[in-house]
Amino acid sequence: MAEDLIITRNSTKEEQYQSIIPQIEALLYGETDFIANLANVAAALKEQFNWFWVGFYLVKQDELVLGPFQGPVACTRIKKGKGVCGTSWAEAKTIIVPDVEEFPGHIACASASKSEIVLPLIVNGEVIGVLDVDSEVLDKFDNTDQVYLEQVIAILLNR
Repeated sequence: MAEDLIITRNSTKEEQYQSIIPQIEALLYGETDFIANLANVAAALKEQFNWFWVGFYLVKQDELVLGPFQGPVACTRIKKGKGVCGTSWAEAKTIIVPDVEEFPGHIACASASKSEIVLPLIVNGEVIGVLDVDSEVLDKFDNTDQVYLEQVIAILLNR
């Protein structure tokens, strides 16, 4: 696939996901390098949704280490169970946070971040990383984001 995306912003959130997901799938088709695929997924999601920050943290020994991302500089390492990302890793589940100030132990990597969704990347029952998405708008993420971002992760992990 050509590396150009068709961005649709004048439609519903669901329609935007339905437009970008096949493009992500085509973008990843035939590419076996995991880091390259993480980078392109982060870029495609950032371009489509213009979120404040979107990227990946990968499990390395006892912590999450910053991987490919789009947005301002970020926290480099996060311990298991700490903040939204570390909690998603520890619990192996998606966490939607409408207001990061209300999340116990939130790690403020960027003060402009107001809401967040974090989804674990699970391979053979083990969390290997997380997809972290931040918005500068309160209550930005919902079940629609969870459903479609889980589809993106499934595509990514089936390469």
